[in-house]
Order: sequence, then structure tokens, then C-alpha cells
Amino acid sequence: MTNSRGARNRNDAEERSPRESESTIARAMLPPDANPAGNVFGGTILKMIDEIAGIVATKHCRRNCVTANIEHIDFIYPVHIGDLLELKGRLNFVGKSSMEVGVEVFAENLEEGDINFAGRATVTMVALDESARPIQVPRLKLQTEEDKNMFKAGLTRYNERVKRLKMLKRTKKRGSN
Repeated sequence: MTNSRGARNRNDAEERSPRESESTIARAMLPPDANPAGNVFGGTILKMIDEIAGIVATKHCRRNCVTANIEHIDFIYPVHIGDLLELKGRLNFVGKSSMEVGVEVFAENLEEGDINFAGRATVTMVALDESARPIQVPRLKLQTEEDKNMFKAGLTRYNERVKRLKMLKRTKKRGSN
């Protein structure tokens, strides 16, 4: 069964493995990406993290996807003007309409050839229908032990996010009365 845009609904869509939507983007860091000392802005890296997460999620469900949450980001190694920033994204977990994407960030000094692990992030994306409402996405096909372990960890984070959001909603209701 397809919708008005020809996309399959979850009920008849097959499961998809994390490898089917894995993606990589890369871009050289230039002076507008950095402060006067040559250190790349965290916001520049965050924008690229959001971009790769969106690509991975969209490839999985072939739908418009939006960022719902950036669970965490760790900046581990500095990135400088002239470095090639490479980001690799992979699905960790899929819920009903949400998808957790793990992103790894690498900085390559193009003159030296050194590649350093620069950071990582966990981003939750949500698939939307034509009316901008959440829509079901294909399940994740877990083929390897790594897939199963990442899914289990993602499920734990998902349950924590749901619990935290419920608590925030209750707090907001109490505060508005």
C-alpha cells in the first residue's frame, strides 16, 4: 500500500538494516567556520551533525525528518581551519516514528595526513507525513551483535527520553496553573 506520494506505509515496508542508511559527509573547514584563533566553532560541527543525522533518517524511511533531540555531544579533539571534517552517521534504534542516529566526527589534517576522532553525538529524528505529523517508519533489521547491542542501548535512551518528556509536561502543567 502506498500513500499519495507513492511512498510505502510501514505495514508493508520491509525492515531495513542500519547499513542501508549509513552515510558520510565531509567538508574542509574554512576561515568562516572558525574563531580568530583558527578553532572551528562547535555550532559549525553541530550543524553538520544535524545534517548527517537527517540524511541517515531520511534514507531509512524515505520521508521528511526533523530533529527532535540531541541527546549528547562530546567534543573530544579540536578541529582547525584547513582540517577535513568527516562525519559518519548510523541508525542505532528505531521506534514508532522516531529514529536514533549515532554520529562520529573525524578531523583530518590534510597536510600531515593525521586523522583524529574529534567527537560523537546521538540525535533523535522524527519522520513526518505530508501534514507534518509523526508517521511510522520501517523497523530496524538487526543482523549483527553490534546491531543488537546498539539497539538495546538506544532503547534504554529512548525510554529515558520518554520518561523525561512526560516529567517536563507534568511540570509545565503545574507551572501554568
